[in-house]
Amino acid sequence: MAPRYSLAQERMLSQSGVNVRSRDVFGLRCLPGECVLQRAVMVRKKLTAREGRGWVSGTLFCTHFRVAFVPQDSPKPDDNADPVLLGDHDVALASIEKVVVVGPNRTKLVTPNSSLKFTPEELVLYCRDLRVICFLFDRLTPDAQVIEITYTIAKTYQPPKPGSVLSFQNAALGSVEMKQFLSNRRRDTHMNWFESASDWEQELERCGATGWRVSSVNDRFEMSTSLPRSIVVPQKVLDTELKKSFAHFHEGRIPRWCWRHPRGSDLLRMAGFQNNIYHEKDDIKNLEMILFGCQSSLCVVVELDEELPSPADIQLSHGRLRALCLGDISTSVSVPDDRWLSTLESTHWLDYTRACLRKASEVACLLRGGHLTVALQEADDRDMGCVVSSLVQVMCDPHCRTQRGFQGLVQKEWVMAGHRFSSRINYHRDNDKEEAPVFLLFLDCVWQISSQYPTRFQLTEDFLLALHDSIHLPLFSSFLANCQRERCKRSQNLGQSYTPVNGWRDVDSSSDPSDPPLPSVWDWSLQYSKHRRDRFTQPVPPIPSLQPLLNGNLNTHPDTHRPSDTVPGSVFLLSRGTFSCPVNLLPWRAGSSGVYKKSHRRAASSENVPGLERLLKAWAMAELPQGVTSTSAPQGPLDPYEPLLPLLMGPCMGLWKECYLRGALHAQAFSHPVSANHPHPVERLAREVQQLKDELARASSGADPIPPPKTAEPRRTDTNLNQNANNGTFLFPASRPQSASAPRAAPPPSSANRQTSRGPPPPPASAPPSRHGHHRDNGGGNKHTFLFGHPPAAEPRPDQRYYPAPNAAKLPKSNGSSVAS
Repeated sequence: MAPRYSLAQERMLSQSGVNVRSRDVFGLRCLPGECVLQRAVMVRKKLTAREGRGWVSGTLFCTHFRVAFVPQDSPKPDDNADPVLLGDHDVALASIEKVVVVGPNRTKLVTPNSSLKFTPEELVLYCRDLRVICFLFDRLTPDAQVIEITYTIAKTYQPPKPGSVLSFQNAALGSVEMKQFLSNRRRDTHMNWFESASDWEQELERCGATGWRVSSVNDRFEMSTSLPRSIVVPQKVLDTELKKSFAHFHEGRIPRWCWRHPRGSDLLRMAGFQNNIYHEKDDIKNLEMILFGCQSSLCVVVELDEELPSPADIQLSHGRLRALCLGDISTSVSVPDDRWLSTLESTHWLDYTRACLRKASEVACLLRGGHLTVALQEADDRDMGCVVSSLVQVMCDPHCRTQRGFQGLVQKEWVMAGHRFSSRINYHRDNDKEEAPVFLLFLDCVWQISSQYPTRFQLTEDFLLALHDSIHLPLFSSFLANCQRERCKRSQNLGQSYTPVNGWRDVDSSSDPSDPPLPSVWDWSLQYSKHRRDRFTQPVPPIPSLQPLLNGNLNTHPDTHRPSDTVPGSVFLLSRGTFSCPVNLLPWRAGSSGVYKKSHRRAASSENVPGLERLLKAWAMAELPQGVTSTSAPQGPLDPYEPLLPLLMGPCMGLWKECYLRGALHAQAFSHPVSANHPHPVERLAREVQQLKDELARASSGADPIPPPKTAEPRRTDTNLNQNANNGTFLFPASRPQSASAPRAAPPPSSANRQTSRGPPPPPASAPPSRHGHHRDNGGGNKHTFLFGHPPAAEPRPDQRYYPAPNAAKLPKSNGSSVAS
């Protein structure tokens, strides 16, 4: 066993010249300061579909940081190479949620206080990131090693209790050499981190956002503790005037610039209004100047709380999805095959994904019209505002669909904008009421868009999976705080703070100087091997340059896209798909001050302000399918900056099976041996359904029915057969066609074959025999009825896109006042 040094001992050894770099221990390359607690030889790991399936033999290790598996044919580790936290076959202890062992006709959940009365044949690790990792012990593995490593893993993995995060961080990053290595680590200079004023100025220049400036009014977090130090505000608003506006919004989160559409529209974010604040006349002027930004004609406030799920709803839905997809073999609770799809529908996860994409599509259509301001309003502006603003930019900005652009987007709209990562992920397990995987819902939405537009994304599904899995590791500064202020406090970079009583004073940091420095999640070379990182991106066409702007608006179709007949200073609310102008939209306009009402003219009625409706109709007409003519539809090539509007009908929304069904497919991967002569029952059923579908298509077209061929044709790539007859929701979007020899995906766990998954499946002929040399029956294959489709090869046609209904966008008569001219 490798020696374990305390922090003081490592300092002494380092000063005395003793090398404590990473070292090779029984073929495992350990991190500096990492020690091997237990190992077991002659162990086989079951490979997932992404890993090629089958079994790989090697040695299983348990350290005080991870469970590592080293294949027997792996190359010798290079001690001079930079350390990698996790290998391709490793799992961090903090990611483990449950340890289950399988023995002769029994399964057992292993806890730190458990006692085993049998020698395990299989070891199954259920992870928080929805992975299920299975190890099979060979009959030649010593029984003592099997029992010891099982106990060691059960007693070492981080239990869900407060105070376990810091010990896990010290185990991985706490050594003297590791701290020095991280302190000398260089960040990606080609990525925008949005941590300084120059970073925001660079983004303003990239988007061509004139009329805005970067303000450092919140440099010491006096105005708002959750906003970043630098915020983007209109140039015409001075910092002295800006300070008076923070108190009028929840947590001081005033309207601030996020992004500019190439057509000249600006996207803003803000929290809810503080109605109990007294509004001075100057305050009212400053508030509306901030809200309108650089536009003078129109502002649309998009209400997010009414239509989108709450964090509590997201947490409940994700918990139900986990229970459905994992397929826990240690419990007898299971979902029958014939109720699996309806149970999936009852989780509401796909409904919440669809709601977020629909709202983002509405905002993207508004921004596409040009020359208006769209402000996203949420009560606290720290959850769904992050989701919608990020999705809008992914849909509209090709830069955000590259790896570095997407990473910068997450930095801007999540990390620096004050999303409560620490509370929502709940690493410390001390506040379950605040836990909600809002960021994982966003990643699912991005996957939905990328699966429908695969050629428009440089980042791949492997990148989204890596980001999904990394959020469950409490090692990265990106996810271990709720705002920039907390990150600065931990890094002792907060500086001074001012209070009316004490004035300027140094802020005491609660972090211990001996705490390990935390790397950024974007340091992928620290987490994954080069082989894994090469799969994060794919070639895409070069990003087209922005078209020239004319007065903040594209010089194309100015009469169609610019609402010239809109009264300057009109403010409308977009909620539940309709526009309105209620009295209490802006609380300072509903006051009883007659002077203010007389000094501002009222907004015109809906009959005189058709600007928004015209924008939506022009957008819908511009994207009419081929063959449909209209005198008002603009002609010309498609703008490369047109939003990628996803298909939102039930059959088009798929379940992210590579993420959520990793555990279920892994557990059932060998229940049905696949060969060319014996196709999977699911594939046979899919072919029969396709034949029926073809016959129905011929009958509807009036052609004579053709008898089915003797040999089934391969299924078309644009077909998806996973439809629920009750609600029309498709389980999976389709995938690319596979070769005849490629292994097929197996269905989720079911009650019919739950028992068969507990024992080791028949090993390949080249694999060593399993423990005790017995096999179990793999029956129950006829009861699987799930259809796993294949993704569309082509992107959605223009006539299939989603548009907000123009008829539902009627502007009611305005009963509020407008901004003074």
